[in-house]
Amino acid sequence: MSEVRTFFRFCPACGKRFHIKLLGKKLEEERTEKTEVRRDTGVFRTGTGYGMFATPPVIVEEKVPLTIRLEDFRYSYKCKHCGHVWTEMHEEEENV
Repeated sequence: MSEVRTFFRFCPACGKRFHIKLLGKKLEEERTEKTEVRRDTGVFRTGTGYGMFATPPVIVEEKVPLTIRLEDFRYSYKCKHCGHVWTEMHEEEENV
């Protein structure tokens, strides 16, 4: 990791809201998942009519394949107040 980021969070040891340093970010697992999602392609009117005799619109849907890349990262943090160091797991996803 090229930079150390500092931001405000609550420390799990002292419970105070002080500066927390992000010490590191490590990739633990990377995987891809494939799924299909429904997407509307358009709304079409079928016929004519007015009032209660009007025909409802037709919504056309299609299934689109979608690939998602999931990455699990282990973040290491350090509290500037008490010096406590801990790690947390975070999952990031990206549509490919």
